Amino acid sequence: MKVYRKEERTLIPVGKDEAWEFFSNPLNLDALTPASMAFSNVYPLDAPEVYPGMLIVHRVSPVPLVKLTWVTEITHVLPGERFVDEQRHGPFALWHHIHEFESTDEGTLVRDILYYALPLGFLGRIAHSLQVKGQIEEIFAYRKARMKEIFTR
Repeated sequence: MKVYRKEERTLIPVGKDEAWEFFSNPLNLDALTPASMAFSNVYPLDAPEVYPGMLIVHRVSPVPLVKLTWVTEITHVLPGERFVDEQRHGPFALWHHIHEFESTDEGTLVRDILYYALPLGFLGRIAHSLQVKGQIEEIFAYRKARMKEIFTR
């Protein structure tokens, strides 16, 4: 299994507490996902903050006309500092997403570190080259732009 790594850092001009409040609320994930993914939260619909063991169910359409259920579990939480979500059911063979928050003089550095792998061996590697890598890049570029919009006053 080929494991890929993507890291993104974004400085947002708010304190770490405000950043944590936004990012630790699973309902805010919709605001950080491109409309092209037809992403929506299915469960929970009212959780204010992530906690270890929390299951989050999404609907996503990575390609037109294909709708998938994607289940992630929050596996680690260090309040105000970091949390990790891991796929339990969905399109990836591996999905391990670390969200970290660091105070700086200019605001909060949001660091995303993603490890992921695709199923189907050689065919998965081809799909990665042809489509998935670009989608991951698009998602992270969109997230970065949306963070700047949401947190710029």
